[in-house]
Amino acid sequence: MAYVDGFVTPVPKKKLEAYRRASSKMGRIMREHGALEFRECIADDVKWGKRTSFPRSVKQKAGETVFFSYIVFKSRAHRDRVNARAMKDKRVAAMMDPKSFPFDAKRMIYGGFKVLVAL
Repeated sequence: MAYVDGFVTPVPKKKLEAYRRASSKMGRIMREHGALEFRECIADDVKWGKRTSFPRSVKQKAGETVFFSYIVFKSRAHRDRVNARAMKDKRVAAMMDPKSFPFDAKRMIYGGFKVLVAL
């Protein structure tokens, strides 16, 4: 059964193009190293909830939007191998300075998930 890394990220609207460029580059690299899918999804019908919501989860600020992103792998072991190769890639190393990120990485939420249902 597949394995998915999921991310929820607050992105300043004024940095959307920089975020698109960076994530497109990272997606191509992850696919080159074996990821099955790489998706970046911008909020469209996402409202502030009274207790929980995507915006609340990342403490969304005025002028920001939220991205839900995911990468699909064959398994957790496959994910670990792909990530290890990608993190050694010089192109990724050049992108890893938090000061150059087009978003606040401290408010990004991420984790690995086993797929329970796939139809």
